[in-house]
Amino acid sequence: MAAEEKEFSGKVFDGEILSKVYAFVTPYRHIFYLLVMLTLVAGLVTPLRPYLVQVTIDKYILANNPSGLKTMMLVLVAVLFFQALLDYANSYLSAWLGQTIIKDVRQKLYAHLLQFRLSFFDRTPIGRLITRSISDIETISDIFTEGLADIAGSVLQLIFIMALMLYLDWRLTLISLSVIPFLLISTYIFKEKVKKSFNDVRTAVANLNTFVQEHITGMNIVQIFNSEEREYEKFKAINKEHRNANLRSVLYYSVYFPVAEVLSAAGIGLLVWWGARGVVNETVTLGTLIAFIMYINMFFRPIREIADKFNTLQMGIVGSARVIKLLETNEYLPANGNYKPDRLEGRVRFENIWFAYSDENYVLKNISFEVKPGETVALVGATGAGKSSIINLLSRFYEVNKGKISIDDTNLLEYDLEWLRTRIGVVLQDVFLFSDTLENNITLGNKNISKEQIVAAAKAVGANEFIERLPGGLDYNVMERGATLSVGQRQLISFVRAMVYNPEILVLDEATSSVDSETEALIQNALSSMLKGRTSIVIAHRLSTIREADKIIVIDKGQIVEQGTHEELLALEGYYANLNRMQYQAFV
Repeated sequence: MAAEEKEFSGKVFDGEILSKVYAFVTPYRHIFYLLVMLTLVAGLVTPLRPYLVQVTIDKYILANNPSGLKTMMLVLVAVLFFQALLDYANSYLSAWLGQTIIKDVRQKLYAHLLQFRLSFFDRTPIGRLITRSISDIETISDIFTEGLADIAGSVLQLIFIMALMLYLDWRLTLISLSVIPFLLISTYIFKEKVKKSFNDVRTAVANLNTFVQEHITGMNIVQIFNSEEREYEKFKAINKEHRNANLRSVLYYSVYFPVAEVLSAAGIGLLVWWGARGVVNETVTLGTLIAFIMYINMFFRPIREIADKFNTLQMGIVGSARVIKLLETNEYLPANGNYKPDRLEGRVRFENIWFAYSDENYVLKNISFEVKPGETVALVGATGAGKSSIINLLSRFYEVNKGKISIDDTNLLEYDLEWLRTRIGVVLQDVFLFSDTLENNITLGNKNISKEQIVAAAKAVGANEFIERLPGGLDYNVMERGATLSVGQRQLISFVRAMVYNPEILVLDEATSSVDSETEALIQNALSSMLKGRTSIVIAHRLSTIREADKIIVIDKGQIVEQGTHEELLALEGYYANLNRMQYQAFV
């Protein structure tokens, strides 16, 4: 991750990234153009006030022209009012544009992530994806609120101020701006130092967030092993680094701004010294001197702010580059199929399947078997043998490297992917529940599933009794990861979740391995009705649960070593028989 961040750390004006960011602006380009115009107009209007003050003093106050003075007062009030409207419109539109764009980008990124193949999530840290979806996207807003338009407006303001100053008095201009080289040097040094400190702060924040998230999630492990003090010391060290990174940033600001103020005061001092002599000698008007004092304050403030704006812009470009890189990542499963029959018979065939999660480290090697419609096939084998990989391929979470998978004699690739997954019910060993109502955890937001269907599915798997006992029933709020439910209850909910879609093919991935004997018995009683009339593939850890299977396939190191009924495999006195004996001895 650090290497990735370093990749984008050097460019302030990255034309390629900025052009891609601008693509997000296209739907709101009229607002963007209006914002640019307002910023430029504000940059031109702001320097007018000192000039109007100079004219008012020299031509109307000192000339004792009351009627002209009233007119100039009205003009000044009008300019101030117009500038206030410009500032309001500029601030509101820039914030609106920034927030609207990051809303669109975040939605686009999330929709993008939803379509990724699972292998992408296997090799990408979840924390990084969360950072890209939340923190990095927020920096895109800074490009519009404090970015290019603001910098351009400040630069234009500086140019216009300098032009008016030269127009009024070139000698006073040179005197006033004599300290500018020193200010520019200090601003550049400040910008570089703050840029590094900002990166340090971002890194420290990421480390702090990661540590807190991990240790709150794993608090039970911390307490079980009496590691509170040790983990607290680790936290103190990370928190200290976060403080030090922020203090370095504060130090640079604490040095730069007093230096900028001293240089600004020095410029005003030189101006007053020289200008006062000019007023006395009548080579400089009083109005011009007052206007120059106002101009100096206007001139120094944008220069100080531009350093901050450059750093903000750079962080925005860095964040944008990371988000765009993720948006341009093509990790989609091929989904070109459009075959959607009225129903599936449920004939499943694996033909010479080879599969690897990475490179050519094959976890499945030349796998071939057939499951007839309505048949129950069990997959057994040691942990890591490749059982779960088979069902992952059937649901097209991954793509095969070699071979062919077909359902009802039709290649899996020809089916509409979304439709296919609604016809295959999957119950996993590790049940994931969201922090939401029980009903929403079962339907996953599918409005086409009625409560009657949920109740019917719950009765079919024997989950209705405990659901009715919960406060609110289906409206019961399941806490994060189902923390308020037992392991057995979560498994039963996963059964209900699979059954509400009434799938023609049912896959059980060691669905009873983590439940107690009573819950297992309850599930076993429900399985007969669940599996009836459905093609079923069961991954079994406990061999006692699959004795009645029509066929048992034994997998070892990614290969099929045995297959047959329970009795046939016992008679072979091979791998399955040995596994059966070991489990029997373990319970005796």
